[in-house]
Order: sequence, then structure tokens, then C-alpha cells
Amino acid sequence: MLRPALRQAARRSAGRAHTTRVVLFSLACLWLGWLMPPPVRAASANTNTNAALPPVLVYAPSPCLACIDWAEHLRSHGLVVTMQDRPLADMPRIKRWLNVPSALESVHTARVGGYFIEGHVPAEDILLLLKERPAARGLAVPGLPRGAPGRENYNPVCDTACTLLDSAGNEPTVRREAFNTLLVGKDGRTSVYARH
Repeated sequence: MLRPALRQAARRSAGRAHTTRVVLFSLACLWLGWLMPPPVRAASANTNTNAALPPVLVYAPSPCLACIDWAEHLRSHGLVVTMQDRPLADMPRIKRWLNVPSALESVHTARVGGYFIEGHVPAEDILLLLKERPAARGLAVPGLPRGAPGRENYNPVCDTACTLLDSAGNEPTVRREAFNTLLVGKDGRTSVYARH
């Protein structure tokens, strides 16, 4: 008779100990935040801002790998980009249609929010343009400056606008050069919008 009573008492004691351990473990987990659902966070201001941005339509001759790299640069900054491959012969007509001054031409041309974007303009400059909304035709980075978005072959140690020379050959080759993003006013006059 004693044996069944001892077994029953042991079971109750073990049950209480188990319950106590479960309760203590649960409290510890709550204290550490393991059992709490992750907090619901409001979307960041950057996400909200980018969701309201107009899409970017890029006209580029096919094939243009630097143009594709530039489009990826824009996407990495939250812009929605659509590429439209065009024959090289169509590009001058597109640039005239968008009113890009011939002295500022590059390879690809884009449209965003009523502005043209000519050449390898950094995404930060486009985002600033869309935020400020100046009375202008658009932005341009004339030519093909080395180190501009889509034309990177840079040393990450290098600060903005430094020039690196590659001394592998007889003639040094510039891998990064300083360039300006130009704002083209409604009258066609340009001013420096950003220095890189």
C-alpha cells in the first residue's frame, strides 16, 4: 500500500516540477523576447518615398552593357526601371523628341517624371531631381565618364571624384574621372547640379 502512495506522490511532485520548469522557461522566453511576435514596423520613409516615384523608361541601343549596368544601379536605389532596346539609328530621333541638347548627348536616354535623363546620371541626382521638381528639361552627364554609374571600374578606397591611373601599360589609363551632372533648364541653359 505504501508503494502505490509513494509512486503517486512522486508523480505529483514530478508533475509540479515539470510545470514549474515549463512556467519558468516560458517566462524566460518572454523576457528574452523569444515568444513575442516580431514587432510590426511601419515601412521606412525611403520605401514610402520610392513607392511614389514615377517609373524610369530607358532607351538604349542594343547591345549596351554599360546601359544595362546603369539601369541596375537605378534599381538598386529603389527606382522602377524598364529598358527599351532600340536600334542605334533611332537614338538621335529619341534625343530630339525629348529635347536633349546635342552637346550633352551620351549613349542612352531615359524619361522619368516629365524629365529626360541623359547618360550615366547617378541615382542620387535623379532622386533629388524628383524631390525638388525644378522647372527644367532634365539632367545630363555628357559623354562616358569613367567611374560614373554603369561605367565603374573603381577602387573602393578611392573617395568621390578622385582619379586613379592604371600603370599596367606604358600609357596610364584613367579608371575614374571627375564628372558633373548638369541640370538643363527650360531655356536649354545648363548649370552644375552635382559634382562627382
